[in-house]
Order: sequence, then structure tokens, then C-alpha cells
Amino acid sequence: MARAEPQLGVEDLLREEAPQVLGALVRRYGDFSAAEDAVQEALLAASINWPDEGVPDNPRAWLVQAASRRLIDQWRSERSRRDREILAADQTPGEASDQDDSLLVLFMCCHPALTPASAIALTLRAVGGLTTAEIASAFLVSEATMGQRIARAKQSIQASGVPFLMPTPEEQPARVRSVLRVLYLIFNEGYARSTGPELQGAELSREAIRLARMLHRLLPDDGEAAGLLALMLLVDARSPARTDRDGELIPLADQDRTLWDEKLIAEGIAVLDASIGKGTPGEYQLQAAIAAVHDRARHADETDWSQILALYGLLEQLTGNPVVRLNRAVAAAMAESPSAGLELLRGVDEQLSGHYRLDAVRAHLLEMDGDLEGAREHYRTAAENATNLVERRYLTTRAALLAHSAR
Repeated sequence: MARAEPQLGVEDLLREEAPQVLGALVRRYGDFSAAEDAVQEALLAASINWPDEGVPDNPRAWLVQAASRRLIDQWRSERSRRDREILAADQTPGEASDQDDSLLVLFMCCHPALTPASAIALTLRAVGGLTTAEIASAFLVSEATMGQRIARAKQSIQASGVPFLMPTPEEQPARVRSVLRVLYLIFNEGYARSTGPELQGAELSREAIRLARMLHRLLPDDGEAAGLLALMLLVDARSPARTDRDGELIPLADQDRTLWDEKLIAEGIAVLDASIGKGTPGEYQLQAAIAAVHDRARHADETDWSQILALYGLLEQLTGNPVVRLNRAVAAAMAESPSAGLELLRGVDEQLSGHYRLDAVRAHLLEMDGDLEGAREHYRTAAENATNLVERRYLTTRAALLAHSAR
């Protein structure tokens, strides 16, 4: 045994090894669901033993052996699987391939057949190495609920009969898009919690960035993989300035930009610049370019809103996403006039009916345009529909301030 490492080092090592160990077991035994359970038990055992006993000289081999033993023990207890037990017993538990299975496991966990919620949960557990309890805590649901979500995801994979093989060249672009989407959703939930008493969930943002770094390393010539990583870095760089000491929201225009993480900004811009020319720019590269314009402005009034407006125009053409239209409307209000922004909001009411962000944006633009009564009503409606308590308090405060100023 090597000398014990700090707990944080052990945790990072386990998360790096999780997909490799899972890949080794699935290749050997062919049962994704059972292998994933066994890997989780091995990771738990390592997290308990390694800090005191020291990290093994070959951590992956230790984990593969531990997981294999648990898998074989499980099969021994099930008479209906005797034949599989005999096959498993013929294998050498301590073998550990040097093959990098991270991308293959990511493809499996983010299979298009899975719902986004299931894919997110399974990715965090099988690739991120998080326990079911940790994932449940991050998403503010019970451990039983998250356990059921993960179980359904594994059952879907098992029932689909998807082989544990890399997708064909024809299949790979769609599978990569699925992976990018799942990582994007994980990051967004960490950056702006959909529910709960806090605005941000740093553990989810950090894990999404770690997985995006891994994906970029595995697919260095994929412009969108680079774009997603750059986007995460550039947006996450602002996290220290997004809330005050009491955890209350601070809008982008009012943030203390000296608190922004300059290292993350520099890294994000470098990754984005290096991705230019690697295929036609996609939605993540365009979003990263918009984030870069914001991050380059040392003061809010130095923001190049005309460039942001143009980039949002391209992004809307590419995606047709009504939420992009909301952001484009804000950019139009800043680059041209509030009335130009309000005009862009026409036609999205049906698509975003009941979405608090539509009312929040409309309220902001009406306030800019001098319609304080209209702004107050839309702030109130936005607050009623917001599910994050921090955002709800901010919107309620905006409405109250406008009501006070009208007296």
C-alpha cells in the first residue's frame, strides 16, 4: 500500500476510476445493472478504507477485484444464475484493463432512450461515482425516489439490449449530442437550482465541469464538446458574485466583477478560441461566445450588447428555442431600446405560458421603458410562479420597490 492521501484526493481518484471499473465489469460479465451496483459497493469500501490504509499501488485493479467479488457473491446467492456464476468464476478478478471506457460508459448512461431525469441520475452515479444519497441530496428529493429513478434507468438499458460497444460513426454524433445535453442539464441545475432555498448547487456545477473536461479530453476535435466546457467555465466564474452574504440574488449588472474567477475566465476563453474552426459553430459554442463577451467586460456598462444581440440571433436561428428569444429580447433592449426588446417578446406567450422567466423578463423591460405599474404586475406574477425561493424573494422585492416608488 502507498501512503494515505488526503480525503479529497481519494474522492477525486474514485470519481476518475468509477467509469473505468464499470466498463471493465460490463465487458467481463455483460450485466450493466448488476455491475453498476457492485461498483458502487466497491467505491464505498474504498472511500472507507483508503484514507486510513492508504491508496493501493494499482487502484483500478483493487476496485475491479472488489467489485468482481461482490458480483460473484451476489450471483452465488441466486440459484437461477448458477451458470453465470461459473462463467464469472473462470475470470481473474484482479485483471484491470488500461482501456479508457469513460466515453463508452457516458454513451450508455446518456442513451437517447432514457428520460433526461434518468440519464442525469445514472450519469452522476455510474460516471460521477456519487452515491444515491448524494445525488438525492443534490436534487432535493428522497433517497428512495432517486433510487427508483436510477433503477428504472438501468432496467431501460438492460431491456433495450444495447451492446456495450462504441456507437458506429453514423450513430456517434447523435449519441454525443445526448451526452452534451445531459451534462448541460446537470450544470444548469447546479448554477441555478430549479427548486429549494438556495440559488446555486456548487457540487452539481463542479461535477458537470469535471465530466465536461473528461469529455473534451476524450473528444479533443469536437467543437461542441469544447464549447460546452468553455460555457461552463465562463459562467461558473461568476458564481462568487451571484449572491450576497445572506444568499440573496445579485443581478449580473450589479455584481462585483472583481469577485469573478479570472483563472476560469482565462481557461474558458482559451478553450473557446481553440475550438474555432472545428466544424460549424453549434449552440454550446455560441452560448460560450455570449458568456465570453459578458466576462470580458470589466464593468457592466462596457458590455458589447450589439455583439451579444447578434449572437443570440444566430442561436435562435439554430435552436428555435423560445427561452433564447427571452435572452435576445433583453439584449435588444440593451443594444437598441426597451420597446425593441418588448416587441421580440410577442409570440412567445403560448410557448412559455406559465413560465416565470417570461414574466420576469417582461417586467424588467417594462421597468426600463418606464411602465412601472405594468412592471410591478409582471414581477408579482413571476414571483408566484418561481419555484426557487431565492429568485422568488428577489422578484417579490422588485415588485415591492416599484409599489413604494409609485406612492
